[in-house]
Parts: sequence; C-alpha cells; structure tokens
Amino acid sequence: MPKILYIDMDNVLVDFASAFPKVDPALLAQYAGRLDDIPGIFSHMQPVAHAVEAFETLADLFDTYLLSTAPWENPSAWSDKLLWVKQHLGRRAYKRLILTHHKNLNKGNFLVDDRTRNGADQFEGEHILFGSPRFPDWPRVTAYLRQHAG
Repeated sequence: MPKILYIDMDNVLVDFASAFPKVDPALLAQYAGRLDDIPGIFSHMQPVAHAVEAFETLADLFDTYLLSTAPWENPSAWSDKLLWVKQHLGRRAYKRLILTHHKNLNKGNFLVDDRTRNGADQFEGEHILFGSPRFPDWPRVTAYLRQHAG
C-alpha cells in the first residue's frame, strides 16, 4: 500500500503573490493585512515553479492529497481553490482536495507545507517545511520524497 502524502496549496503549489498584479490596487489597499480575504483572489493565482510537475511525479509514488486552509471570511476562496485544482492539476487530483483548519486531524506519512499553523505542527507524520533551507523548492522536495516512497 502506498504511503500517504498531503501537499498544501498556498505558497507550496500556488504562488499567492502572482495574483497581486491582477487585482485592483484599491482592493489591495482596502484589504491590506488580510489579502486572502479579497473576493476572487485565489482565481488569479499561478502555480509555484515546478509544482505541477512535482505533483504529477509524486502522485505516481504516493497516495497524494491536497490539504489546504481556506479563509473563513472569504467564501469564494473555497470554490476558487477547487477550480484552481481542476485547471492546473486535472484528473489526477479528482476528489483529492481537503479544506480544513485542522491539518493534524488527517493521518498520513508526509505533509508538505510552508507553515506550521492550522495543525501542521501537530501532524503525526513528517512535516516537510517547504521554503526552508533544507527544502527550498520542488526539485529538492521531490528528490527527498522519491527516496522515501517505498
């Protein structure tokens, strides 16, 4: 049975800042300090470099799920995240999106996440801190996980 891998979306698969040039500057100012609450902001985001290729590779090696948090005050974020997954990851991610504010409730072997919030710090498997010196990018994360797939 393959090991279970969870991958976070924001700033791991999805380049959050890539939306800013596509959002009205007045909205950016209005939502300063809480940009993830801007209605529709998640629909403007592009993938992080090498993220889609990494997902495809890892989905062949692991039982892979997307484990993300959506802002409570931004209902469009919930549907926009689903639409992003459909557009960029396609059929490989069919019904593999889990939106939660308690990532530690999910059981698995690995979690790739750029933060320790929302239960990531209490995840029972190995937390791979994306963007850290040890795991700065997808090529490094993918190489590490390939070694631990069996």
